[in-house]
Amino acid sequence: MKHKQEINFVSIVIPVYNEEASLPELLRRTCAMAECMGKEYEIILIDDGSRDNSAELIEQASNAPDSHVVGIILNRNYGQHNAIMAGFEYVQGDLIITLDADLQNPPEEIPNLVAKAEEGYDSVGTVRFNRQDSLLRRYPSRIINNIIKHSTGVEMNDYGCMLRAYRSHVVRAMLDCQERSTFIPILANGFSRHVVEIDVKHDQRAEGQSKYGFMNLINLMFDLLTSMTTAPLRLLSIIGGIIAILGALFGFLVLVMRLFYGSDWGFKGTFPLFSILFILVGAQFVGLGVLGEYIGRIYSDVRARPRYYVQDIIIGAASKAARNTTDAKK
Repeated sequence: MKHKQEINFVSIVIPVYNEEASLPELLRRTCAMAECMGKEYEIILIDDGSRDNSAELIEQASNAPDSHVVGIILNRNYGQHNAIMAGFEYVQGDLIITLDADLQNPPEEIPNLVAKAEEGYDSVGTVRFNRQDSLLRRYPSRIINNIIKHSTGVEMNDYGCMLRAYRSHVVRAMLDCQERSTFIPILANGFSRHVVEIDVKHDQRAEGQSKYGFMNLINLMFDLLTSMTTAPLRLLSIIGGIIAILGALFGFLVLVMRLFYGSDWGFKGTFPLFSILFILVGAQFVGLGVLGEYIGRIYSDVRARPRYYVQDIIIGAASKAARNTTDAKK
């Protein structure tokens, strides 16, 4: 049973990678929206090893008078989800909002997530209404979403939208997890009792280019499959069993055809031999590839290297005052 809980402090976590063109507008709109909510807030910007002037803009925003911005500078690029986990380490809010820096998900949607969370939900997901991405982005994303939904059993429709809200206890639980590869929406669902999705607007990208190309989506799919389930390993056993049965049936068919049509049938067995060979070789390569993904993940976890390294932290004056007030209440 859900219980309504008022949100007093909102932390907005935004990973930034080569977004200097959109950062000023992002900060203007996000700050304007947060001021209208009438709640304590902080905006945590994580520079994920940008090669442009994004880090400098974040430092300027953090050092501005009465700034609510907390700037976290990573020493290199660690990926979107690891950057968000770095931001989670420093949040102070009752509710944590994650948001992309490219402004395709409007910051003006944040109050809707806050209102939904106040109804008693632990995690609030979003579905991009009238999505503006290309077909090359939409259809692979739809396939990945369906794979995740059937693998996890959680009925959510858009795992790719990073505009989401999490209660602080969900974020703390995620920080306690030690695996190196993390997909935040799936991980959060594992620690959330009440989960919901709402529709949000989706705008065209105003500046720059998407950081997710086709190969990035393929890599993401492999990360998702091997980080959340062992189903591919079970699938290998099923495929192996099916191939063995088909091989036995094919062998029986070859024997029958040999008895009826003689040794000249099938060019003396050359075609049947090659067909069986290709099936077995293909199945072996698929199996080795999936096993390799899991072994690589085990290797990364055994090394236990940090997910990220924080080079610098800049806390704005208003954010520092709000943090001190929060610490005093605790």
